[in-house]
Amino acid sequence: MHRHTQADFESLRDQAVTLRRDGLSRRQIRDRLHIHNNDILNRLLQGEPPPDWTRRPNAKDDLRARARELRGRGMTYDAIQVELGCSKSSISLWVRDMPRPPRRSSEQASAIAKRGWETTLLRREEERQRTKRAAADEMAGLSDRELHVAGVSLYWSEGTKSKPHSPQERVTFTNSDPNMIRLFLAWLALVDVAPERLQFRVHIHESADVGRAEQYWADLVGVDVATFARTTLKKHNPKTVRKNVGESYHGCLVVRVRQSADLYRRIEGWWYGIVGGVRGSQEANRT
Repeated sequence: MHRHTQADFESLRDQAVTLRRDGLSRRQIRDRLHIHNNDILNRLLQGEPPPDWTRRPNAKDDLRARARELRGRGMTYDAIQVELGCSKSSISLWVRDMPRPPRRSSEQASAIAKRGWETTLLRREEERQRTKRAAADEMAGLSDRELHVAGVSLYWSEGTKSKPHSPQERVTFTNSDPNMIRLFLAWLALVDVAPERLQFRVHIHESADVGRAEQYWADLVGVDVATFARTTLKKHNPKTVRKNVGESYHGCLVVRVRQSADLYRRIEGWWYGIVGGVRGSQEANRT
């Protein structure tokens, strides 16, 4: 090629450009014109875009086109980011060759920033919910053994335990979380505790709606509220700023198992069996 004249080069370039515009690829043009030097081929095709069919599809092509459209309407990087949810660095690559829009007022900037933050919060909440749903799906089909381990662990962390200074071997579980109560009751049924052995009592601030709280817990556990033991009222301290107020506040439900000394001892044994199993597994992994 270096021995060709400029006229030869221009003639060859005209042929290469014509073939390119007809939709041929670089390889096809190279074979058609018998050009086996990439540098020469690059010079012949300089400035000629490749045909669409030779381009690899890009998931961001639509975003890029949309970003350029919005920029053409005079939107700023911030506004485009809010609209498309992509990074400013990507937007800059896509539209930096386009003219800048006029400067916006402080009110416009504040409104855009607010919309951007709201979009970010919404996206974060969606991510949180997706993570929670995926994690919940992982626990589907809980086995009896898994429920048993969960129930023992729940009681040993939240239930009443015998202390050296106050030896009381009885099963009493107190909690304000209805799901904790549901899990505990399901576990009691698993270990064959008859419903007749259960006693329920509400523990709540005296300033709350006691009757409504009693009915709430009675409905949750599926018994007549008249069977509840007398509610324990906690005296209201006006100096304390409480967060647990309003219609969503139901106090705590106390679940006591009658004649439960033997069950308590089994719970303690199960718990230390779990702990021993964990220790054994850790020691096995170290050897």
